[in-house]
Amino acid sequence: MSTNFHSDETAKQPLESGFTAWGTVLGASLIQFCGLGYANAYGVFQDFYTQTYLTNSTPAAIAWIGSVNVLLIISGGVLSGWMIDRGAFYPLMKIGCLLQCLFLFILSLAKPDGYYQIFLSQGVGFGIAIGLTNVPSVAVISQHFQRRRAVAMGIVVAGGSLGAILHPIVLNNLINGGLGFADGVRASAALNAGLLFIANLLMRTRLPSQPKAVRYTRILQNSSRDGAYICACVAMAAFEFGYFFEVFYLQLDSTLHGLDQGFSFYSLTILNSGSFIGKVIAGVVSSYVGIPNTVIGSSLISSAVLFAMIGLHSVASVAVIAVSYGFFSGGVAAIMGPLISYLTPELSHTGARMGIAFAIASAPICGAFLTSHYIWWKAAVFAGVSELCQAVLLVFG
Repeated sequence: MSTNFHSDETAKQPLESGFTAWGTVLGASLIQFCGLGYANAYGVFQDFYTQTYLTNSTPAAIAWIGSVNVLLIISGGVLSGWMIDRGAFYPLMKIGCLLQCLFLFILSLAKPDGYYQIFLSQGVGFGIAIGLTNVPSVAVISQHFQRRRAVAMGIVVAGGSLGAILHPIVLNNLINGGLGFADGVRASAALNAGLLFIANLLMRTRLPSQPKAVRYTRILQNSSRDGAYICACVAMAAFEFGYFFEVFYLQLDSTLHGLDQGFSFYSLTILNSGSFIGKVIAGVVSSYVGIPNTVIGSSLISSAVLFAMIGLHSVASVAVIAVSYGFFSGGVAAIMGPLISYLTPELSHTGARMGIAFAIASAPICGAFLTSHYIWWKAAVFAGVSELCQAVLLVFG
């Protein structure tokens, strides 16, 4: 009897290597590439909608499309995190990926000044679709890695940054360069469809299905008594308030400050290139200095860079701000998942605890501070203070 128990426990231990483990990392990276990577390219749409396609709507109203999209991606983790703990990983991936492609094709049918068409397809539908795959694609890594978990999760999250590097280039060239909005969005949807299909072929789970998994109410009760976990959740919410300010507005900010349009088109690519490098390096650094220390240090520096956005006025300033903010904020984003996993004592609760943490995180609201008069310093100060609060919360947590 004891031998069988020992064998079962051994079978549940992460393997740390092998084709299945690293194939799952690659597949999960593709999920992040097509999901959060595409969402992080919303700055292209913000610029295009504001100046060309939704001219009857204010920048703040247009920003709500991206904000609701992000909110639903993050809050969707409550459902998807719980379902992956109950063994529903594969249905989540299939349904979520199909819906992502479907809503992008629906978005391509939206007409000029069709605000609610775009809001419902891109903001609501596409957000729900990505929300079904976002947390599970990160949480499943815990089944394959323990010692190298931060590195593996960093690589997965970096897939989102790689997508955020390439999608703005593709979208700017498709939408602004010749095909137009409808055909450009359809072409990007077709690209995502192929990559998501490959991702589903690669990803595998290791833990058996748990149809009688621990109830959410019990997990919530246990979590509510975990001070460190609560601080981490609130810190994530503070981080999200400011994180998407540059992602949504850097290209528009550059354009409205009179910088070359060609350079402005690549400002998001510069930012997300820094983010990609930061996410990969953060996973490695955290194994030496610790996950909490990595998050706190990166938060403090990214907060300082957000304050520096007040002085944005030239190509050089945009480049420096984009690279530095991308690098350090990317480090924070890469380690938040491992941080929640680090604070979760039971592996079978990882999906649910991540889902709760991501759901508490808030959507960006900096557009309300920006207003239709483009008061950039107010939004930059709010974003900077938000990320500074994250660092303070983690220090005391």
